[in-house]
Amino acid sequence: MKKFAVKTTALLIAAGLGVGAAGSAFAAESLQDVMKRRNLTQQDLLAAAKTYTPSGGRDEFLAFASGGQSGQMIVYGVPSMRILKYIGVFTPEPWQGYGFDEESKKVLAGGNIDGKSITWGDTHHPAISETNGEYDGQFLFINDKSNPRLAVIDLRDFETKQIVANPIMKSEHGGAFATPNTEYIIEASQYASPLENQKFYPLEQFNEKYRGAVTYWKFDREHGQLKADQSFSLELPPYSQDLSDAGKLDSDGWSFTNSFCTERYVGGIEKGRPPYEAGCSAKDTDYMHVVNWKRAAEIAKDDKNVKIINNHRVIPMEVAIREGILFLIPEPKSPHGVDVTPNGKFIVVSGKLDTHVSVYSFEKIMDAIKNKRFESKDPYGIPVIGMKDALHTQVQLGLGPLHTQFDSKECVAYTSLYVDSMVAKWNFCEGKLLDKIAIHYNIGHLMTMEGDTTKPKGKYLVALNKLSIDRFNPVGPLHPQNHQLIDISNDKMQLLYDMPLPLGEPHYVVGIQADKLKPAIRYKVGTNSRTDQQHEGKVRAGEEKTVREGNQVKVYGTLIRSHITPETIEVEQGDEVTIYLTNLERAQDETHGFTVSTYNVHASVEPGKTISVKFKADKEGVYPYYCTEFCSALHLEMQGYLLVKPKGWKAEEGAQLAAANYTETDYKNTLKKVADTQAVLDQVVAYITSVNYKAYPEVVALMEDATDQLGKMPDAKAKHEAAAAKQDWEQANLWAEQVWQYQVKAADIGLRAKTFLEQKGAK
Repeated sequence: MKKFAVKTTALLIAAGLGVGAAGSAFAAESLQDVMKRRNLTQQDLLAAAKTYTPSGGRDEFLAFASGGQSGQMIVYGVPSMRILKYIGVFTPEPWQGYGFDEESKKVLAGGNIDGKSITWGDTHHPAISETNGEYDGQFLFINDKSNPRLAVIDLRDFETKQIVANPIMKSEHGGAFATPNTEYIIEASQYASPLENQKFYPLEQFNEKYRGAVTYWKFDREHGQLKADQSFSLELPPYSQDLSDAGKLDSDGWSFTNSFCTERYVGGIEKGRPPYEAGCSAKDTDYMHVVNWKRAAEIAKDDKNVKIINNHRVIPMEVAIREGILFLIPEPKSPHGVDVTPNGKFIVVSGKLDTHVSVYSFEKIMDAIKNKRFESKDPYGIPVIGMKDALHTQVQLGLGPLHTQFDSKECVAYTSLYVDSMVAKWNFCEGKLLDKIAIHYNIGHLMTMEGDTTKPKGKYLVALNKLSIDRFNPVGPLHPQNHQLIDISNDKMQLLYDMPLPLGEPHYVVGIQADKLKPAIRYKVGTNSRTDQQHEGKVRAGEEKTVREGNQVKVYGTLIRSHITPETIEVEQGDEVTIYLTNLERAQDETHGFTVSTYNVHASVEPGKTISVKFKADKEGVYPYYCTEFCSALHLEMQGYLLVKPKGWKAEEGAQLAAANYTETDYKNTLKKVADTQAVLDQVVAYITSVNYKAYPEVVALMEDATDQLGKMPDAKAKHEAAAAKQDWEQANLWAEQVWQYQVKAADIGLRAKTFLEQKGAK
């Protein structure tokens, strides 16, 4: 049986050396047969061809969708609509160890409010960092509506680096929105409340004591951090502020925030009062807030111009009015979305209870401000510019217009129609409707590729539909969301694809040209990925150690296919245990995981990364630990034991581990296996070095990893030869087996490199 296993293994490895397996014959079925069998039309085939991405192919765009009640982010490709990743943000994400290792716990703790850990969030509106009004692909920002917070995600590794809690808001909806050079990230409140923390005022004092706000978070691009001490807010009336957008080009330096419930109505069904939905939609218009944020940033630096509320700088309304940085303009009631056109000349607003989109002229707004042409003041003294004095045009599109995005074609925009369940294509310069298409069902936001920048890319639109109803196989009363892909490259829109999303309710999504993203495939060895600094627990192979200080036990270990070092950790009941682990792999996608049975810890350790897990060994016993990520043929053998000994326990004298009784014949068979495998390795290396493999960074990385594996062989070889000289056949055979393990892992890497080079046609 052993001879058969040796021969079979060598044959399996050698099988990878073939120039290519013989292609299987195509099925006799024709395209027409498939169309008939599946009841497909020519339009279906055209749609499929437009979205199909061949095996190994990549998408032209990547989309970042909020995960709604999951508190996470979702990454998918366009046009394939393949989900690529979930990013843990405000809630723990077990696969990536987010919220289970110590490094990510610190990130989550940044979002604690009033000392309380909050492990759920409601993500709504992502924003990508910008340079000169264009996406630069460096950072991603996302808000939490329920617990007013913002998070920073570094797109070099798609990990959350920072969470901050808003110091004065109790809820928010108008985040995150970036200024054209990501100087600030805008976050607007939703439901008015006292700005002081933990301060009660009765609802009868709503108009006097409750307030809205818009916060401008200063962003430090060099360090990838929001700077609370350089951020500020504007106090706003107790309207329900909603979404925002930053001006660009002509309107750079200004921001726009819409609102609803400017009636300042307070409901109370339980007290016999009409509900909020009645009182908050009684007027025909609400207010768009117009803010000179560049001037506000300067004003906020002067202590005489601000109140300090919860250690945060707030510009009071009276100062904003005096300094001429805050204005209001009537807008159609119950709006959701205020969108600046790519040229920065116009601001588009839609009211969900209106049939029009309203296009405001920035030039007209500035003229009204310059000439102090105001029709009135609101109850708090804020100047109100007349709607007719600010409008460029209004266009009737349909029922329930909501959110607008822009095309690469000049003056072309797309607006979602919630009530009609349609998307409208229209011209905002000429004010005319161009096309409409039905979606399924009740669309909320929509997104075009880089459609909120100065240079939209066009091509595709994604409709974020609130209801899917009958579009997918039934999975119970709770349905997935439906993101529908629409081709907008021609005069008429074409529906291409329905994608179910079963992770929360994604409210908004942003799409970026994929080649603008430059994510890393490995970390520098010993990196704390959450801080991008060298980790205190970093060690290299041979430096592993366990350090005890009183009841504090620190284990400094490593991970590499296919073993965890150390393989046994011995502690006493009651010890505080910290395990640091460094992934020594250099090959792409060679991630390891780590968990200890019943201790509720988990880590995802990508190549080069160092993590730590911490727990109290509060119960005696034997607890296996293992690699949770399938990493090699001997993944299941990548294991170890945490031994928690009772206080004062002592080992029995003379106790030894059981032996396997290997013989000299076993040893010689293993040596034969090593020699056969080496012959295979030599052929793989000969092929790789015969072509220009250095022209392919992916292969260079694989070769580095393979060389690292082979570099471990001499030490194991010396050990098995020394044991054989002593006729210790157990140790000799096991160390020879370890040599073979290094060979197999190197062969696996080498064959991957060879296949890659063949597919690329390397010369």
